[in-house]
Amino acid sequence: MKVDVAVVGAGLAGLVATGELLRAGRSVALLDQESTDHLGGQAWWSFGGLFLVDSPEQRRMGIKDSAELAWSDWQGSAEFDRLSGPDAQDRWAVPWAKAYVDWAAGEKRGWLRKRGVSFFPVVGWAERGDGTARGHGNSVPRFHLTWGTGPGVVEPFERSVREGVRSGRVRLLGRHRVRELLTTDGSVSGVRGDVLVTDRAERGAASSRSVVDSFEIGAQAVVVTSGGIGANVALIREFWPERLGAAPEHMLTGVPAYVDGSMLSVASEVGARIVNRDRMWHYTEGLGNHTPVWAGHGVRVLAGPSGMWLDATGARLPPPYFPGFDTLGTLRHLRMTGYDHSWMVLTRSMLAKEWALSGSEQNPDLTGRSVPGVIERARTDVPAPVRAFVEAGIDIVSGNSVAELAARMNSLAGSALIDRRELQSTITARDAQLANPFGKDSQLSAVNAAREYRGDRLMRTAKPHRLTDPHHGPLLAARMRTLTRKTLGGLQTDLRSRVQSSEAAPVPGLYAAGEVAGFGGGGMHGYRSLEGTFLGGCLYSGRSAGRAVAEDLR
Repeated sequence: MKVDVAVVGAGLAGLVATGELLRAGRSVALLDQESTDHLGGQAWWSFGGLFLVDSPEQRRMGIKDSAELAWSDWQGSAEFDRLSGPDAQDRWAVPWAKAYVDWAAGEKRGWLRKRGVSFFPVVGWAERGDGTARGHGNSVPRFHLTWGTGPGVVEPFERSVREGVRSGRVRLLGRHRVRELLTTDGSVSGVRGDVLVTDRAERGAASSRSVVDSFEIGAQAVVVTSGGIGANVALIREFWPERLGAAPEHMLTGVPAYVDGSMLSVASEVGARIVNRDRMWHYTEGLGNHTPVWAGHGVRVLAGPSGMWLDATGARLPPPYFPGFDTLGTLRHLRMTGYDHSWMVLTRSMLAKEWALSGSEQNPDLTGRSVPGVIERARTDVPAPVRAFVEAGIDIVSGNSVAELAARMNSLAGSALIDRRELQSTITARDAQLANPFGKDSQLSAVNAAREYRGDRLMRTAKPHRLTDPHHGPLLAARMRTLTRKTLGGLQTDLRSRVQSSEAAPVPGLYAAGEVAGFGGGGMHGYRSLEGTFLGGCLYSGRSAGRAVAEDLR
């Protein structure tokens, strides 16, 4: 088989790149090791959050934002420090980051709206930061939730590809696992690999790796869009950075098993350079899924700012490690404790007002674009998906007193690390700060500040109250574990998405986009993300790759 371009990976970046190639009149083979019944990769499972700057949604919520402020926030979070010398791993990451922020402040929203993507009117405030003006975090809310969550983002790009299949310009090849990139006269000229046995496993479930045939496809160029390493625990451990402490002995997995990073080694065999492999984005607020789809399946809690976060011994986390403020800072702090879990203590009122769960499957009302469902969510005591995790009892316990809660925390953890007297003292000290609308508790000050934003006051931040107030009870404690998710490094690419070699020159005929390329440049996020930038990175880098390849093949 011969086509103009082979795209390896049918996740969001691959779909977008294929759509751009189709618009340019190119023929495409789109390959994926999973079934073509399930396009969209990790994006389909996502909550659908997108980073936008100075949007109409922000302005309607009274938020003043700008490209300049967003770029300042990005640089403070990324802390790019590999800019010069023979290493220069951030050589292309910085221009990619700047181009992406400009796109998010400009064309991005209109480009998505033309494709039918719309947004929930309340803008979320993710990664609120480390408490410094020039450091990590979003100065203002920028997390725009897609109406339809992850599937709503995937839908228009999947539709474009399937139209290409019907017209005969796209060969959609599921169960095709690429093992080798072909070269001719030093230029990448196709792909070779295994045809896997047909497997009708449900989306995300592990599928057979039995080989029934081989294949070879010739192409003028290859675009790698195969995703990261989030389910490959061996690779995560190999490249886990010392700055985050020791890797957890036990981790939950936030992505399906096919997110294995296999194309990184395949690309390196033709000279591709992999950079920033020690930069990762894993969450500390993971709950074991009561109905797992893949092995070790975890779900991330999107918590408002009120829950009291404790380490495994019951010690309260120091500022700024509050829920939703500094993901990697919190991960680093918790890894230094020597334990693989932490606790979030809260009331039923906090649970009802502040807790959401990441993922399209955990938000059926938003995913199904159900206005009555969203209204019902706002009216109900505790949203049904959250209530299911409470009732399952895998990681959440409750108690009518602090002593009862402490006993159940210890029983769940299989230890006696939580001292009920010390827990009572910690809660009493926190509650005493609520006698006035001011005080010295940094977290309560942050909660009061959050409620100044209309979106938080309406939907994400409970009115401050005592943890021991029986009108808001019972008390709950959620055992949180590390949840694997994103890799921030990958194949180094220039602004035309051309994969770079160790000699800092393009590998002829080879392009990359999405997570496998660090979402652009081999790591446009630097060390930390501002959130809402992963799907957006797939969109922008897939778009850029498709357009660049189409132009280069003229």
